[in-house]
Amino acid sequence: MFADSAAGRRADEPRQVQAKPPRTRTSTAFSAFLAGAIVLILLLVFILENTQSVKISYFGASGHVALGVALLLATVGGALLVGLLGAARIAQVRRHAKRRSNSGRR
Repeated sequence: MFADSAAGRRADEPRQVQAKPPRTRTSTAFSAFLAGAIVLILLLVFILENTQSVKISYFGASGHVALGVALLLATVGGALLVGLLGAARIAQVRRHAKRRSNSGRR
């Protein structure tokens, strides 16, 4: 029967386990914000370390731009292309599902 002064209870009493607080939209948004900030910092470091100038030509237009910026633009272009194709596929699947659900109501 020794007293546990740190917790204000007796040593033979069981400890209560604290449950984790539930995840909320705000905590999820904050986590996403932190992840995005880290990615942006890494991209900034990448661009600042790759400052060599390269010649870029696209459909007759040409110019000089930093290598890091050129690679970033190529990556963004690829991501936009994949996003457009994904959005088109999602729209196609939704349209198909809507047609199936409407045909079953008759």
